[in-house]
Amino acid sequence: MTKIQFELDGQQVEANAGETIWQVAKRHQKEIPHLCYSPEPDYRPDGNCRACMVEIEGERVLAASCKRTPSVGMKVKTESARAVAAQKMVMELLVADQPARETSHDPDSKFWHWAEKVEVTESRFPAAERWAGDTSHPAMSVNLDACIQCGLCVRACREVQVNDVIGMAYRNAGAKIVFDFDDPMGESTCVACGECVQACPTGALMPSVMLDEKQTRVTYADRQVDSLCPFCGVGCQVTYQVKDEKVIYAEGRDGPANHNRLCVKGRFGFDYIHHPHRLTKPLVRLPNAKKDANDQVDPANPFTHFREASWEEALDIAAKGLVKIRDEKGVKALAGFGSAKGSNEEAYLFQKLVRTGFGSNNVDHCTRLCHASSVAALMEGLNSGAVSAPFAAAMDAEVIIVIGANPTVNHPVAATYLKNAAKRGAKLIVMDPRKQALSRHAWKHLAFKPGSDVAMLNAMLHTIITEGLTDQQYIAGYTEGFDELAERIKEFPPEKMEAICGIPAETLKEVARVYARSRASIIFWGMGISQHIHGTDNARCLIALALTTGQVGRPGTGLHPLRGQNNVQGASDAGLIPMFLPDYQPVGRTDLREPFEKLWHQDLDPVRGLTVVEIMNAIHAGEITGMYIEGENPAMSDPDLQHAREALAMLDHLVVQDLFVTETAFHADVILPASAFAEKSGTFTNTDRRVQLAREVIRPPGDARQDLWIIQEIGKRMGLPWNYNGPADVFTEMTQVMPSLNNITWERLVREGAVTYPVDDPNKPGNEIIFTTGFPTESGRGKIVPAKVVPPDEIPDAEYPMVLSTGRVLEHWHTGSMTRRASVLDQIEPEAVAFMSPKDMRRLSVWPGDFIKLETRRGAVEVKVRSDRDVPENMVFMPFCYAEAAANLLTNPALDPFGKIPEFKFCAVRAEKVALQSAAE
Repeated sequence: MTKIQFELDGQQVEANAGETIWQVAKRHQKEIPHLCYSPEPDYRPDGNCRACMVEIEGERVLAASCKRTPSVGMKVKTESARAVAAQKMVMELLVADQPARETSHDPDSKFWHWAEKVEVTESRFPAAERWAGDTSHPAMSVNLDACIQCGLCVRACREVQVNDVIGMAYRNAGAKIVFDFDDPMGESTCVACGECVQACPTGALMPSVMLDEKQTRVTYADRQVDSLCPFCGVGCQVTYQVKDEKVIYAEGRDGPANHNRLCVKGRFGFDYIHHPHRLTKPLVRLPNAKKDANDQVDPANPFTHFREASWEEALDIAAKGLVKIRDEKGVKALAGFGSAKGSNEEAYLFQKLVRTGFGSNNVDHCTRLCHASSVAALMEGLNSGAVSAPFAAAMDAEVIIVIGANPTVNHPVAATYLKNAAKRGAKLIVMDPRKQALSRHAWKHLAFKPGSDVAMLNAMLHTIITEGLTDQQYIAGYTEGFDELAERIKEFPPEKMEAICGIPAETLKEVARVYARSRASIIFWGMGISQHIHGTDNARCLIALALTTGQVGRPGTGLHPLRGQNNVQGASDAGLIPMFLPDYQPVGRTDLREPFEKLWHQDLDPVRGLTVVEIMNAIHAGEITGMYIEGENPAMSDPDLQHAREALAMLDHLVVQDLFVTETAFHADVILPASAFAEKSGTFTNTDRRVQLAREVIRPPGDARQDLWIIQEIGKRMGLPWNYNGPADVFTEMTQVMPSLNNITWERLVREGAVTYPVDDPNKPGNEIIFTTGFPTESGRGKIVPAKVVPPDEIPDAEYPMVLSTGRVLEHWHTGSMTRRASVLDQIEPEAVAFMSPKDMRRLSVWPGDFIKLETRRGAVEVKVRSDRDVPENMVFMPFCYAEAAANLLTNPALDPFGKIPEFKFCAVRAEKVALQSAAE
């Protein structure tokens, strides 16, 4: 790289190509004022505040150091009389229009920091007329009397998050920052990511949680703690501001997954941990409190039916009940649900408890309801359930396919990379029956008919194979099964599949050609692919697309199933799966089971256990009578909820470990108060295979305890000789039986914070891109498996003419047990809604806000309807996070035969308008 030598304040220095004067000065510990430029994260410099002016010898005018790049022999002065006078004058002009520091919105802002530095905190100039504040948004306050029009918020919104809400409007003295068409922020299309708040240097944009009634910052943190976001699988790194053992604010930090970015949940969804309904004492069911599947948690008093107990009593009752069932009815009469919200160490210890304390493999977690079919196909084809490349690989791709996923809602920070890539010229192809925010950035949106994924994907494979667009060298060197695919795919020409999937044949061919011919193509998918009875076939098709074209194992290529919960990847790796021991080692393989038996000093069951839905069926059959559930909420997340709730109510003994009296805990015999994410330390593995260390931010409230301690205490009372001093001990044991953790130690994570597996050497970084030289299969080749077109289990008919699909909304997560207790998030989306196309609403004679009744063969709910042009005709989309209108009372429990995942994304439904009197009742 060519170095540029120049003189900086009399000192000879070198600049790298493209480096600005400001950046070189910073490397040499020289401070130059800056307000419109944010180097961390590295925003594009604009040079419009003029606070960073420097003098260049021989030039008539001063230069903005954040924009100007040096040239050979240039002589720059940052502290000359001219430069300093300019910096002071700029600051004085800006101070003139600011509220006085003692009454300013953020007296500790970057602006006032630099005002102090340049020794200008007062102004001789008259103040301009300023704008009134805007407090219309629940999360953020707009204080334009403090705005210096630096443009950082515009760049944050348009260039980093790519939401395009904030802009500059009007002219001259009337110019100002606006939201959309100068709407109040709360009425704009703002998604509350808060990037603008983090970028603002003056307090013109502030988080409302830190403001008093006068919109003034009222408190400062006692301390800051670096940890992680507790929500989706992106794994954003966060700094939490703490005062008086209470989290008061969250800020993004420069982690490898997020580079300072956050979404509304990560930035404003932390206060659920301080909710008054937090469990702080163990609870035991009252003797006269009968279990009834039709009973629901009383929102005003969720503790009805329970009494407080000491830890000693509660743990004894919990463990003795489990032991009694194990000893009297056999080991197969017990089952456990672990949690993808907990740490790797908790997941490992929980599955070890079930396998050694209970004595069977009846252990599962929410991946069964999310990506089980994706993992089944990936294990079958590649012998790896993990992503082949991180989501940031989209920045290196020429073509990006997003199918069956809505990243702007479910993985908003990951979505920013996709939007950034599209802005740079990548062809983004979104495939989903519903349109979405990402669609407006797309080259193509393929709105295929619900449930016709395989037909569409097979048509693309047909085009690639028949037109000779395959990578024959890659196929010969790294795959097996291509000949069978080439023969089977003859059945699926685009012209024939057009009638099934609803996408014109020419469009299917065009997309297939672009994907196959590009230098680098990558596929992202979500639960719209996996949550079908043909979910495994859907994933098989995606794997076949990548393998036949060689679009894997290189920068910008690969297969990436986006993980929904913060530790689905880690929990699966750690063995919370009924057919696999940790690291996906089959329970039936003696050679793979023996190392665990040796380490755990116990023979293990060689028979695969039951999955989530199978366990519920086994309870109804009288085969399972006791359960231990840690941090899961099947009474909200399972399909056909009435069936699931009846199963939970039937159990002889149910132990639930959680933060609140959830819909599941409501049926428990013992409830153990657990620790929230911010109250524990441990490792978490994000969707990129990145193992990251979370740190304890605050102590658990009252008498709540660490989850790891609770699991261990149950284990001890069931006869297990455990003595772990904390997560570090458990992690060290995990590294002995999990090859994926080779060369990752607890000490390394403490030192580095995050390491991506696999890692080749203790002193080398992890491999973000895998399968570069083959696959971890016996043959070293990836297996291509053809898929046939299978219709959904339940097709609409005259009685149930529409399709119901379920999912999430941006502000809420999973079953809502956390986010609905987060004040800002629940203010933004406070009530249950169903989304429907305007045409269907007109047909049903309903208006937005009216109640409709949705009924399937399993149940009915009444819910408000919201008009959404992105929803196709004859479809209803419903979030599943609202207990008062639980979508999963309606969904179909039919299972994919391979992944054993329910068909959440498709069932037949009837919709009708509800009379006002009925809705009121």
